[in-house]
Amino acid sequence: MRTGTPTVLHALSRLRRDGWTGLGMQALRKGARAAIEKWGLSEPDFPLREEDITDPAGLEQNHRSSGKTGPLVIGWVCTPPGPGSGGHTTFFRMVKAMEDSGHRCILFLYDRNDDDVSRHESLVRRHWPMLRAEIRSATRGMDGVDALVASSWSSAHVLAARSPQNVHRFYFIQDYEPYFYPRGALYALAEDSYRFGLTTIALGGMIGAVLKTELGQLPVATVPFGCDTETYHLIQDGHPRTGVVFYAKKRVDRRGYLMGKMALEEFHTLMPDQEIHVYGDTVSGWNIPVTNHGNLPPRQLNVLYNRTIAGLTISFTNVSLVPGELLAAGNVPVLNESSFSAQVLSDPDAVWAPASPGRLALALAATVSEPDIEKRAQRIAQRSRQDWSSSQAAFTSVVESACAHRQEWELT
Repeated sequence: MRTGTPTVLHALSRLRRDGWTGLGMQALRKGARAAIEKWGLSEPDFPLREEDITDPAGLEQNHRSSGKTGPLVIGWVCTPPGPGSGGHTTFFRMVKAMEDSGHRCILFLYDRNDDDVSRHESLVRRHWPMLRAEIRSATRGMDGVDALVASSWSSAHVLAARSPQNVHRFYFIQDYEPYFYPRGALYALAEDSYRFGLTTIALGGMIGAVLKTELGQLPVATVPFGCDTETYHLIQDGHPRTGVVFYAKKRVDRRGYLMGKMALEEFHTLMPDQEIHVYGDTVSGWNIPVTNHGNLPPRQLNVLYNRTIAGLTISFTNVSLVPGELLAAGNVPVLNESSFSAQVLSDPDAVWAPASPGRLALALAATVSEPDIEKRAQRIAQRSRQDWSSSQAAFTSVVESACAHRQEWELT
């Protein structure tokens, strides 16, 4: 085809906008869709191999160890993480707590497409250097452990399908994951993960309330949310705060990317002089100017929070880590009104608005227009906040007590 035809011009435009990676991913997606249509293959985003889909009917529910005190060998089942993954970061905090308590830990990474997970190890070591855990593939056997911990609905299926006998099985629940999907197959499979008889440890009070409403059950234990107050804190460098910040996750609808985009476009109309900073995913095609930061390491993210006035943070399920981290840096989180998030985040400095672009834009505009922004930032940042130590101590106590067959443990 000759250069200058509409198809080539479109490709060149895509290349300038997204680079070779964007074009390559588009080609891969088109190829995958063609294969699906031709051969009837499973959807490429389905998180499990067929043999790892577990039916709770007939599943052995009383899957417990014979009891062990002292140092344990604990396996942690999760998908390979991406940089900046909040769910993995929280999960790895619990791994670190168990390591610090003298237990040996093994990460069992589940890659649906590959039994060799060695290529993921460098990323884990680079972004979570505090972990000492050995890294193995979950599909090559999970023997030699006293306990296993699932991190998500898909890893709970893997754990139930592949766990050896005589180990204690735990499920660290950070959100009610059926809500990640419309009512359908994925919703049902996610819901089944709570029926496997695992010892459930929930993060925050929202989980228990939803489990009770939806399934008539409660988690075995609940540990509190925390905040990384060592990383996120006030920086008093005389730099005036200006503008707002938004965490963009384009493929995670519960984090409200489209709602945030529309709200920020309206906010720009109201406050055109306020710079809009976006981190996480790099965005394009907006009708307003934005400053893309991409994935930022935590300490650079703290600097960005300290340079901006407010942060738009949207969640339609459990609250994310972002609002607490913004507050610790003296930044005002503007959130969508949600009964789920409100059960966890009660900070008086958080700003709530109905989940509509216009109302969120107005809330942002009012927040950046208030007087004495610097004094407010200092007051917000100096408020006492719970770090992750209480969560880690509670989690460690639950695991140690359950593995030793003690039925009572203290929670905070």
